[in-house]
Amino acid sequence: MKFESFLELASKIGNLPLPGRDVQLEMAPTERLKELEELEITKRNPRQAGVMCLFYPTPDGDTEFILILRKTYEGVHSNQVGFPGGKVELTDRDLAHTALRETEEEVGVPQSRVAITRELTNIYIPPSNFWVQSFIGHLDHTPAFIAQESEVESLIPVPLSEFLSDDCITTQKLSTSYMDDMEVPAYKLQGHIVWGATAMMLSEVRSLLNTSLKL
Repeated sequence: MKFESFLELASKIGNLPLPGRDVQLEMAPTERLKELEELEITKRNPRQAGVMCLFYPTPDGDTEFILILRKTYEGVHSNQVGFPGGKVELTDRDLAHTALRETEEEVGVPQSRVAITRELTNIYIPPSNFWVQSFIGHLDHTPAFIAQESEVESLIPVPLSEFLSDDCITTQKLSTSYMDDMEVPAYKLQGHIVWGATAMMLSEVRSLLNTSLKL
């Protein structure tokens, strides 16, 4: 999809109602559904985080967004694909600032260059006890990404045309530090399996894009 066409969609997205939790849960692992039904989230005193789904034009004028593969470390999100983003710091003005600051830190895009299209539905992540607020943002130029060496294993530019194709929707059998051999819904993007909270957030992004395409 050409970036001019994406910008037209983005202008519509800002006025659409959010698809919300139901659309997110379409890409939720079965065990996550059961866990969320049973949890009293406020009693767990969750931490807050902000992430960014950042769209931009390629040199050829097509549209991509950026995902990152996180480093391998001692933690529940080790070596997983996700959006640039992270936890709230005391100096952050709000969750949008968190997402912008973390995006600058992790992929080298200056905060001042990102236009936020809209805030999405927040999502709770039980394994790490985070409420995560996601945002759609875009740039008006092709960025020169710089991966944060301590946090990012690699950058994953995803063509929007690939993401909007039904061919990218799949299921995958996975084992992690907190579950064994479980089949989960996922997106296959640029050879990477994207599942869990990131897939749930992407489900809402995809729904908004598809709805705006019909308008």
